[in-house]
Amino acid sequence: MQLIQDNPVLSAYLAADEVIDHHHHVVREVAARLAEESADSYVYAQAAYEYVRDTIPHSADSGDPRVTWRASDVLAQGTGICHAKAHALAALLRAEDIPTALCYQRLTHDAGTGHCVHGLVAVRFRGGWHRQDCRGNKPGVDARFSLAGERLAWVPDARSSELDYPVLYAAPHPAVLRVMKDAPDRPYLWENLPDAL
Repeated sequence: MQLIQDNPVLSAYLAADEVIDHHHHVVREVAARLAEESADSYVYAQAAYEYVRDTIPHSADSGDPRVTWRASDVLAQGTGICHAKAHALAALLRAEDIPTALCYQRLTHDAGTGHCVHGLVAVRFRGGWHRQDCRGNKPGVDARFSLAGERLAWVPDARSSELDYPVLYAAPHPAVLRVMKDAPDRPYLWENLPDAL
């Protein structure tokens, strides 16, 4: 799949905003701890990915009703859905000057009825973009950090109207962010995620 930047200026994928708030002290503290143990940017990127994937439970898996959407809140509260975890990973990577984009898939909803938009990231290494899915592993899901072929949580099935969106966003998609900000709890959010972009 060919990935398409929504902003041709690479610095856009290093920017901080209200969601990917990589200047926040919580983000900086986690980034500094991970960087201290990393020999180079690749090792750091993998460590940041594994930190978000493995130490921050996906709130649907854990049953946590809280909704987080700002990267610093995801890291401080230790919970979030796929989009929130992608925001946290983007912040950790951008904190160490690794260009990171947000990207999306359209997947069949967990209940098996309808669709929902799933969030992940793409990192810029070796002159190309590489998608990574930090939603968290569980039985049937074995996502891994990889620059040598994608190891995502899910591969969309076109027969079920699932798809990969090719656009690499510098900031969260407005439709996704709006429902996250408006959701009173995770069950509400889960039922009201956009079904397409």
